[in-house]
Order: sequence, then structure tokens, then C-alpha cells
Amino acid sequence: MDPLGARSQFVAVQNLPTWDQSQGVQDEVDGENQLTEEDDQLTNQLNSLESPFPFRQDINSKIVLFNGDVALLNCTAIVNTSNETLTDKNPVSDSIHRYAGPELRDELLKLKGCRTGEAKMTEGFNLAARFIIHTVGPKYKAKYRTAAESSLYSCYRNVMQLAKEHAMASVGLCVVSTVKRAYPLEDATHIALRTVRRFLENHGENIEMVVFAVSDVEEPVYRKLMPLYYPCSKKEEKISLPLLPADIGNTEGEPVVPERQIRIAEKPGNLEESDLGLVGSHAFARMEGDVDKQRKLILQGQMSEAAQQKQHQRNYNRWLCRARAEDLSDIAALKALYQTGVDLCGRTVMVVVGRNIPVTIIDMEKALLYFIHVMDHITVKEYVMVYFHTLTGEHNHLDTDFLKKLSDIVDAKFKKNLRAFYFVHPTFRTKVSTWFFTTFSVSGLKEKVHHIENLQQLFTCILPEQIDIPPFVLEYDTRLLMPIALSFLSLPI
Repeated sequence: MDPLGARSQFVAVQNLPTWDQSQGVQDEVDGENQLTEEDDQLTNQLNSLESPFPFRQDINSKIVLFNGDVALLNCTAIVNTSNETLTDKNPVSDSIHRYAGPELRDELLKLKGCRTGEAKMTEGFNLAARFIIHTVGPKYKAKYRTAAESSLYSCYRNVMQLAKEHAMASVGLCVVSTVKRAYPLEDATHIALRTVRRFLENHGENIEMVVFAVSDVEEPVYRKLMPLYYPCSKKEEKISLPLLPADIGNTEGEPVVPERQIRIAEKPGNLEESDLGLVGSHAFARMEGDVDKQRKLILQGQMSEAAQQKQHQRNYNRWLCRARAEDLSDIAALKALYQTGVDLCGRTVMVVVGRNIPVTIIDMEKALLYFIHVMDHITVKEYVMVYFHTLTGEHNHLDTDFLKKLSDIVDAKFKKNLRAFYFVHPTFRTKVSTWFFTTFSVSGLKEKVHHIENLQQLFTCILPEQIDIPPFVLEYDTRLLMPIALSFLSLPI
């Protein structure tokens, strides 16, 4: 208890500026300036799209970004990040224990631990906060990125759920992903911000304030990303749209996992004759504008190389803006494209699983959008692709027209920074098709393509712990090598 007349060290959250108050007018001005400097066509494209995180004054007025110690917040509950035994030593937890007093440690022993992703509650004891919600963030490994994302989502979701169930008016959130657990700060911040946003949208009518308590290191990242999920004006909403990450989760902010499969098309199968007339007016056909007119100008020498590049960039930006705005969770659920670790040269490894692409029923336009969405930020630096062709059926072969379309659309950085493309377990047909495609359709790709007959060859380029390999690929590779192993065993000694 503070001595009579002494100034309290605790911080009343009601006196802190909310997100709309701290941003407000300046964002309105900046948004006006940024939009007027954009290309007219791109601006029109942005204005025609709806953001998955629209401007909401009522939500912004509940959000506070606080640079300081979460243990000092005078709110209904604060969050403590710990380990499975609730005995972790980290700056956040140490501070909470110091201010709460020894009773907290005794109370935690009664909880008998907490599993990763779960949340448990105790009293606040000597804290200004009435309750402490304890949660356990995941240990991050690139190979198990999907599992880590789901666990971190569960941390924030379960914290908010406890707050709702106990009718808490205000919650002080620490950054759950501690340095000790090696979760990339920016990736973790995306999950934190979007999970809280979705919860307030769907279930937060009685929650009056959520405080993100951050350190000096964490604050710049939060300030950079918060406008994506909590835009302070319609203009900021439009400006932020192209900057949203590929994976924005489902309607609750939860990462989409492969087991949550949904139907790709309402009526899979071949196009009916009546559908053929729609092809020319379909959005897929419209997105590039009049391609024939552009090519005619190029052939006639009426369009300079710089103009061609600008036209291509505009076209790509339109695709990218649309990819940011559309719901692509059905394509994400296939787990046909995902990021894993790095190769021996430290380059990001992207995996494509051929068997998971139902070519005959998938919406190829949405597949293009999803590829662009996922790959845009990956391709700004050198990267490699691994294509698991293993057990890919006849219907899973991507049409060369689709690949040519993709090649024509993507930004120059996609081709420039691709250092290697590994085809694992290729068939004879794959090798022939690849040769024709890289020879006659896309130049400069042939020398980057490598056919890998087994996983041992792949591991000479990418260490096993740096790549998430589907179980059926491992099983197939084992069966493939079994006859070779038996033949060696049968040799006379």
C-alpha cells in the first residue's frame, strides 16, 4: 500500500489515450496525401475493394498501446506469460511476481501447471489489477510453424474468453511470445492484433478496454502493424489493405489448418456449354485489361520498355490488392503452399505439395491470388521452392497455361530472387513437361530447375530439420529406397 499522500506507481488505464485518440487527425491528413499520390487506376482498384478489417471507431476506442510494465496497470486483469510449470523467469513474469507478492507463487502451485495455448486465472494479490491471467506461449521452430501459430492464437483467444466469461471491463495484455521462446516478433504481433480485433468484433460488447503493454523494442513493431487491423479512418483502411499478410485467419482470427477442409466448388466438374459465354466477362479475364491491345502496341514499337514495365507493375498491383481483400481460406486449407525453414545458404524454403491441389475442381483464379498473396513478401529476397510431386495423380498436374499465366502476372522479383526449384520424386512426364515449359515458355528458369530422385539428395541442399515434409512423402521415399537396400544386402561378402 502506498504511504498516505504518496503518488501511486500504478497506472490508471482510464487516463491512457486510446488508439483513435493517439492517431486521429494526423492519419486523416497522411491518408489524404498518400492516396492522392497513387496511380489513378490503382486508387480506383483500392476503392472498389473491401478491407477484412474495416475502420471501426467503436473498436478503436477500446484499444490502448502502452509502453510500460503490464504489472503496473490498474485494470480488471493483466496477463502473465510463463512456461508449462508456471515458473518461467522472464522480465514480464518477474515483474508481476515482484509486485504481486509471495502469495502468487503459492497460488500457482495449486494450479499444477498450464498447457501451451491454455490460460488459467489467479487473484492479483498486491497488484492494482484484480486478476492475473496466466498463459503459455509456444516454442517457435520454423519446421512447425503452423502448430506455433495455432498455439499462439489460442493463448490470446483463451485470455479474451476468460475476460468475457468473468465480465471483465479491462484487460492488460503483455506480449505473450517471449524472446526465450524464439517466436519472430512481427509474426507474433500479427496474430495478437488480429485475434483481439476479431474477438472484439464478435464477442467484445461488454469489454471496455484492451491495453497492449509493450517494451521499447516491441513498440515500433506494434505501431507499424496496428493500422492494418485498427485503421483510424477510411483512407487509412484503404492504404493498409495491400500491406495485410497472406494469412489473416478465419472469422475468429484463427489460423486455417489443413484438417479444416471445405468444398472448393459448389458444382465441380466440366464447364457446361452455357458457362462458356461468361468467360470473356469473368473477373479473371478482365483483370489485365485489353491484353491484345497492349501486345499490339508493343509489336508496333509504340510502347517503350519503361512503359511496359510500368504497365506490368500496375497489373501486378491490381492482383495483389485483390488478393489482400478476398477470403482465400478455402485455398489455404489445402496446405498446398507453405513456408518452412531455410536451405544451407540461409535462403527461405517454400514448399508446394502437388497431391493437395485438386486441379479439376479448384478455382484457379483464387489459386493465383493465394500464390501471389503468400509469396509477395517472400520474394523480396532470395528463396527456393520445393515441389513434392510424390504420388501426384493425373488430375493433379497443373496445366501449362496456368503456369504461363502465373509467370506473366507475377512481379519481376519472383523470377529474379528464385535461386532453385527442386522437383522431388519426378516422373518421366514431369521431366519432359518441365523441359518444354522452361525452354519455350519461360526463359531463364531452366538452370534453376533440379530433379530430385529421393529425399537424401534433397537433404544435401536443405537439412531435414529445416523442411516440413508431408508424412506420405516420407513413406513413399522409404518404399522407394527399400529395393535398393535389399539389393545391397543380397550382395556376396
